Formats: sequence, structure tokens, C-alpha cells
Amino acid sequence: MFSGIVEGTAEVVDIRTDRQNKDFTLRADFCKELKIDQSIAHNGVCLTVVDIHDDTYTVTAMKETLDRSNLGLLRVGDLVNLERSMKPDALLDGHIVQGHVDQTAVCTAREDADGSWYFTFEYEPRGGGLCTVEKGSVAVNGVSLTVCDPTPNSFRVAIIPYTFEHTNFCRLDVGSVVNLEFDIIGKYIARLMQNYMK
Repeated sequence: MFSGIVEGTAEVVDIRTDRQNKDFTLRADFCKELKIDQSIAHNGVCLTVVDIHDDTYTVTAMKETLDRSNLGLLRVGDLVNLERSMKPDALLDGHIVQGHVDQTAVCTAREDADGSWYFTFEYEPRGGGLCTVEKGSVAVNGVSLTVCDPTPNSFRVAIIPYTFEHTNFCRLDVGSVVNLEFDIIGKYIARLMQNYMK
């Protein structure tokens, strides 16, 4: 379980393909605090640490994860947003994020808001609660954000300077592919309503 409050970014230093899986090795500041089997959200995707060496660690993503997220598009040198799993006694500063990415979206606009930024994202509507609502929550590349101006297949988010500088939003531009995790409460409500209407 995560909160969508990104701790920092890591640089991808190596990518290896093993049949339909990919092993990603990343360099992170807190590498010495990690342990094998630990869960970390990478651009919002929960992955397990399988190896640690000096200031780098390795995680494995299977085909389902690669197909549903932007991890399969990563290249050496890319920045990945990181968040370690939330402690039970921690403050929930963002919103409830599972680390289970629903789908990807494409950035269609990046606007300078005189010190902050607006990013617009478009995605393929799929139903089942995979939608956004005005002032609701959405995780974009693992970052907990508030939705502005939602449509059936798009929304905007406002990014303050701190978030811009401490996440990979600083590298996003028109055409960038991001991971989306929609609000878990909305998904459960949609499923309950779907069952009720049968």
C-alpha cells in the first residue's frame, strides 16, 4: 500500500530481458536502506526488490505489468518515481494507492502557469470505474494528484514547483506516456453498481 507521495527518483542504469520479463537495475539514494523482497512503487507500479549491489538494486517486471504500464518503454538513463510502501502508523498525505496500475495515458498538453504547470492527459475509456471526477484523486506515474477539468477520456492536473523538481514530471512533455491508477474507492463503487444493475 502506498500514498502517492513520491520519495524521489532513481535512474535506470541497466535493463535485461529474460524471456517475457524485464529486469530493471536502478540507482537510488536510499539503496543502503533496502532489503530483498521489499516492495517499492516504480512510476506507480509495485515491484519487488530481487537484488541489491552497492548503490543499485534490481526489480523484475512480468509481461502483464509491461503491457499495462509504461515500464516497457523505459530506457537506460530514464528517471523513475519511487515510493517505498507506507507504514501502518504513517500519515496518509496523499490518497490510498495500491501500486496496481490500471492503464497508461498520453500527455497532450503542458502549460506554464507562471511558476507552476498544468499537464493534460488523455486515455482510452474502459469503464469499470476507470475514470476521473472533478477534485477527485488520481495517481500519475505514482504521484497522488487532484483532478481538474475531467472529460470521459482526459483530465488536467496542476503541478507545483516542488513536485515538478522532485519527480519525473520535469521530463514529461507532449507525447510522454504515463501510468494511471484510478481511485480505488471509485472502482469498488462502480463494481458494486454494475452488480446491482444486473
